[in-house]
Amino acid sequence: MGGIAYGVGVGPGDPELMTLKAIRLIRENEIIAVPSREPEESVAYQIARKNVPELAEKTLVPMDTPMVKDRAAMARAHQAGAKILEAYLDQGKNVVYLTLGDPTIYCTFSYLQKILEADGYPVELVSGIPSFCAAAARLGLPLAAWDEPLHVIPAAHQAQPSLEEPGTYVLMKSASRMGEVKDLLRRRGRQGKAVENCGMETERLYHSVEEIPDDAGYFSLIISREKP
Repeated sequence: MGGIAYGVGVGPGDPELMTLKAIRLIRENEIIAVPSREPEESVAYQIARKNVPELAEKTLVPMDTPMVKDRAAMARAHQAGAKILEAYLDQGKNVVYLTLGDPTIYCTFSYLQKILEADGYPVELVSGIPSFCAAAARLGLPLAAWDEPLHVIPAAHQAQPSLEEPGTYVLMKSASRMGEVKDLLRRRGRQGKAVENCGMETERLYHSVEEIPDDAGYFSLIISREKP
C-alpha cells in the first residue's frame, strides 16, 4: 500500500497552539516535508520542533515553493514538489507536510493536494488554528457575533478591496501593500487593529490604523470591525 500525504497545520506561531493531532503525526512519521529551501530555517519547522524535539532527527524534505506571482513558475514548482512527495508515497511511507496556520486557508499545500489527488494518492488535512483567529484573540476582539458577516481577503492580491459590505474584514497578507491598505481603511471611514508575528517572540500589537507601520513585517494582518 502507498503512503498518505498529510497537510498539517502547526498554528500561527505560538507552539502552545499546536494541536495534539499535529504533534502525534509528526512524532509517528519519519518523512517531514517543510515549505522552505532550508527546512531548519522554516517558521513552521521551528514551531513544531519546540513540541517535537526529535523532529531534528527525522528525514526533512525541503519544498522550494518560491513566492512569485508568475503562475506558470508556481505551477512548475508545485509539480516538481508533488513528484518529490509521490516518490516517498510510492515507497509506502507517509509524508507530513508542515504549514503555518491551517492547511485550508491560503496554503501552498492546497496546490500540491490537487496534484496528488489527481495522481491517485490519498491526502488528509489536519486543521490548525488560523492566524486571524489567533490574532483576534490576542487583540481581544470577537470576529463576528449574531448575524455579522466575516470577510477574509488576501489584501496583497486584491487590486482594490471595496470594503463596502457590512461586517468584519480580515485583511491577510497586507504587509507588501500596507500603506495602500491603511489609506483604503481611512477612505472607507473604518478603523482597524493589527498583529505582526502573532504568537512569536517578535509579536507586536497595533490598536489603530495610525499605529500600524508601513513597513510591518510579512506575517502581519489587519482586523477591521464594523462595530466596536
